[in-house]
Amino acid sequence: MNTLHLNPGAMTLTQLRAVWTAPAPLALNESAWAPIQNAAAAVRAIVAKGDAAYGINTGVGILAKTRIADDKLEQLQTNLILSHAVGTGALLSDPVVRLILLMKIGSLARGYSGVRPVIVETLIALYNAGIMPAIPAKGSVGASGDLAPLAHMTLAMLGIGQVRVDGQLLDACAALDAAGIAPVVLAAKEGLALINGTQVSTALALHGLFMAERLLEAAIVAGSLSIDAAKGSDAPFDERVHAVRGQPGQIATAAMYRELLAGSAIRASHLVGDERVQDPYSLRCQPQVMGAVMDLIGNAGRTLLIEANAVTDNPLIFPADGEHDAGEIISGGNFHAEPVAFAADTLALAIAEIGALAERRIALLIDHTLSGLPPFLVAEPGVNSGFMIAHVTAAALASENKSLAHPASVDSLPTSANQEDHVSMATFAARRLDDMAHNTAVIIGIELLAAAQGIDFHRPLATSAHLEHVHAQLRRQVPFFDADRFFAPDIEAARMMVLDGVLSASCKELFTALHQ
Repeated sequence: MNTLHLNPGAMTLTQLRAVWTAPAPLALNESAWAPIQNAAAAVRAIVAKGDAAYGINTGVGILAKTRIADDKLEQLQTNLILSHAVGTGALLSDPVVRLILLMKIGSLARGYSGVRPVIVETLIALYNAGIMPAIPAKGSVGASGDLAPLAHMTLAMLGIGQVRVDGQLLDACAALDAAGIAPVVLAAKEGLALINGTQVSTALALHGLFMAERLLEAAIVAGSLSIDAAKGSDAPFDERVHAVRGQPGQIATAAMYRELLAGSAIRASHLVGDERVQDPYSLRCQPQVMGAVMDLIGNAGRTLLIEANAVTDNPLIFPADGEHDAGEIISGGNFHAEPVAFAADTLALAIAEIGALAERRIALLIDHTLSGLPPFLVAEPGVNSGFMIAHVTAAALASENKSLAHPASVDSLPTSANQEDHVSMATFAARRLDDMAHNTAVIIGIELLAAAQGIDFHRPLATSAHLEHVHAQLRRQVPFFDADRFFAPDIEAARMMVLDGVLSASCKELFTALHQ
């Protein structure tokens, strides 16, 4: 595996996507160590001077006015971790935890957090050893940072609690010992620097972003297959139609539909003599809807990339430079994850709409009055129910996603005795994206099965070369539905094709614009 050389503040979505996909060795660029050392020296100078500095020699939150004696500064930092590790719920997945570790390393290595190099070295060692802190998914309101989940991350560095290695839960102290990693003793400011920040919310949102990319690709492929299954028209995808509107995502996706459908014998068979004037919106307006989705995903990606490279703990250390000779420690609010919450909320809209449009195409295909195909896509309807209840499942999941898509960012509950009186709810906003994405993957999987069934009913006519390849991939796993059978395994196989990126992999060059 190629080593990822981390340049703090300059990570790319390509790098983040690669870390989400699979582990790879991580190394920090040598130029990053000097800023880390300078910020740590600034903290030592603040402690030696004796002036009150939030979280260094004071309590936190509403207790910020409480001064901490010098001989209790290390205890303060350890106590912060122990008292803040109050998360609950299922543990975050390894891909999400890898992103959390990567972004926390990158943030601390910018040199504004005041941690010693050993803190960054330990995080890198955990990452490279495949030691994933056991982080419960629930317990953060997205300000003041992701305190509870990041406290659980930090526990692993102290050798406390549990970690996951190769999918197995282990005692953290034993796992560190086996990997030759010494537990750290936190110095002034370090506990606060580790638990302040938006890395958990951002990692969950990036997970949702990368899932949304795969869903969009799969939906474009499945939707194209549905067009041919229903003997729809490709005229609505004419380049001129989309150019006069000017929406970039719409223009890009229309080109994808044109390419996916090019050369279809099924389309050629009804160019003349087709009495239908216009197709239903779920076929005809795919570029308008999927293009808008593509633009939303792109906008969210830009916001999340900025946040992935950001310094989001508090307070921040600005070492002496030419303009500020003394150096400063400034309390701010970069831990407030409102940008992440907004990005996650828009991704929820995108994921919900992908599934909503796919569900409508399933409904169209099983309705013989609209599709011209056998009722419920099966021979001998009546004896066989075919896709009748598979569509009910799709409808149930599309409806569930509508509720989950309600914006989380409009909610706020004050915490810390009203000191933290407005919060972002970014962590939940991002966390629910996984449920929504899995729902939509099932819907697209059912559409894929239905559309492939429709293509088979048009034999010996063939669809386009791209779509024939997709059809063949599906048929290698799921045979033609000739009569009622246990259907759930077929849907699961199709769902996994969606989530694994199999559909888009067959025509990857069409989707490069989604990964810029």
